[in-house]
Amino acid sequence: MKTRRGFTLVEIMIVVAILMTLATLAISGVLRARHNANEMAAVASCRSIVTACQNYYSGVYPHTYPSGLSDLVPPISSPGYIDSVLATGTKQGYTFTYARIDPESFTLNAAPTSVGKTGTRYFFADETSVIKANPNGPAGAGDEAVQ
Repeated sequence: MKTRRGFTLVEIMIVVAILMTLATLAISGVLRARHNANEMAAVASCRSIVTACQNYYSGVYPHTYPSGLSDLVPPISSPGYIDSVLATGTKQGYTFTYARIDPESFTLNAAPTSVGKTGTRYFFADETSVIKANPNGPAGAGDEAVQ
């Protein structure tokens, strides 16, 4: 009898199945990490915007909050308080909506651009500088603060 060298079809299929399982686990972990990173970046961007608004408020007389995010970048604001990408209202998977209510108050909402992919939670902030989150829909003043 001749001895054959090589692998059987069953052996190759088992190796492919194991590789597919490992790839699935790795890809889901990477996507989950990216999702979490986008949410943390959204919280950091909210903090940056709120701080920029507070600095703008104390830097102008009579004191007032900016009318829009574009007021926080040069040439309107000197120095610039936020980067030009954030001033467009979209950054790292989130859309930021700023609204000045009156000269003494504003609201800031952050929503994922693709719910479930770029983020799950929605964020809210106002002149109190407390960032609040809601996992089910747009966040508001009554939601829990981000820890």
